[in-house]
Amino acid sequence: MIRGFILILLLGLHLGRVEADATPLQRLQNFLQRAGTLQAEFTQTRIAEKDQQTGQKATGRFYLQRPGRFRWDYLQPYRQQIVSSGGKVWFYDVDLEQVTARRLNQAVGSTPALLLSGEIELARNFNVEQQGESEGLYWIRLVPRSEESGFRYVTIGLDGDRLAGMELSDQFGQLTRIYFSQVVIGQRLPPDLFEFKPPKGVDLFEER
Repeated sequence: MIRGFILILLLGLHLGRVEADATPLQRLQNFLQRAGTLQAEFTQTRIAEKDQQTGQKATGRFYLQRPGRFRWDYLQPYRQQIVSSGGKVWFYDVDLEQVTARRLNQAVGSTPALLLSGEIELARNFNVEQQGESEGLYWIRLVPRSEESGFRYVTIGLDGDRLAGMELSDQFGQLTRIYFSQVVIGQRLPPDLFEFKPPKGVDLFEER
């Protein structure tokens, strides 16, 4: 099983200043419309919502090229890759030597990065709610309209005109919290960053 609930998603893009009276959906859409390429470091922590007990922390690097292309490289304490490539999302657990492939439209529940990749129509698929300010960030919550979603909600934190954090609550009472740093915007990314071929000898599971 893929380690860590892959949430994540996409971060720290530089945007024009959003009007103070914009609705939460408008703020988020304005942010996404200006997204181009991005690379950033991230820190991810899992928290048990019931008792707020902090679990394992993971760090790595994230790459985004809109529309529809992203890559998560988990580096510590385990090695894992999540790559959007060829109409699929590939989950590669290096230590377990296991690859799982899902079609983009089937992977939404397990890969919240798709929510910000330009592949998902937010207004149709989510209720968008304002959560106010906390820790210096303006928070927007997306609640899936479908009961079949793999998560309860995703909350996105904006630092002025930047996306700075994300929280995801899954169906098992786990909260995944991600913060981004060292963000580089608008720099051309090598095309092969978003290409994936299963290494020889790994176990391959492809959902059809």
